[in-house]
Amino acid sequence: MTKITVAALQLAFGEDTVANIRNVAELVREAHSKGAEVVLPPELFEGPYFCRVEDETLFADARATAEHPSVLAMQELARELKLWIPTSFFEADGPHHYNSLAMIGPDGKVAGIYRKSHIPDGPGYEEKFYFRPGNTGFKVWNGPHHSTIGVGVCWDQWYPETARSMMLMGAEILFYPTAIGTEPHDPDLDTSRLWRRAMVGHAVSNVVPVVAANRIGTEHGQRFYGHSFICDERGDMLAEFGADETGVLVATLDLAAAKKHRAAFGFFRDRRPELYGRLTQDV
Repeated sequence: MTKITVAALQLAFGEDTVANIRNVAELVREAHSKGAEVVLPPELFEGPYFCRVEDETLFADARATAEHPSVLAMQELARELKLWIPTSFFEADGPHHYNSLAMIGPDGKVAGIYRKSHIPDGPGYEEKFYFRPGNTGFKVWNGPHHSTIGVGVCWDQWYPETARSMMLMGAEILFYPTAIGTEPHDPDLDTSRLWRRAMVGHAVSNVVPVVAANRIGTEHGQRFYGHSFICDERGDMLAEFGADETGVLVATLDLAAAKKHRAAFGFFRDRRPELYGRLTQDV
């Protein structure tokens, strides 16, 4: 098979971890009922987006992969429904803390961990206080029907290097779980259109479908703007939400067609890696 059905979830989150995970699980079941084989929840869905402030008590919420409630719940669900569920969570690894993603397969096992590479720091998004920069490198994973899927986490989605790196590793679909909304330092700045354009740009310049899942709702005065979407390899929208909808986006992607189009565009044929050394010089 060359066609894969994917889903992105969009919903709001409160203080009750059990309720948040239950709400995500309900939408995963809905996505499964609509044929989805890979289901993407938003970033850090166990609770409110806590990185808006620096609070040392919140480190207590981090857990090892094998103990994190989000991971454990999605493992059970993936095993039951035979799904792939890329699961974002706050990871504790000894004295270290990461914004991590567990790739959970249809056997319910964690195929591996990706630790978010790019860590933002600014008003309302003070992640550098909580997370070390990821040390896993970019990752791709085996997906349905012998496909290869790549996953970046939130701030990673702005970087063309993230998308291109995963493509060079063989990715055929790019997924981005996200928590992004209003900018406390500039209430007039609506980055939702920029956010979309950046990822649609990755789709076009890599000729690859993109799936993005964001949260909604207002948390302590910070409004998360949704606009989750699924686009094809030409950047055309296959399914999309606005700023307020709760639910499931589902689309079927033709990976064989994307592969053909990717070859025809010649972006990877015409690359000149010998000219790109400046990209890896930290000067």
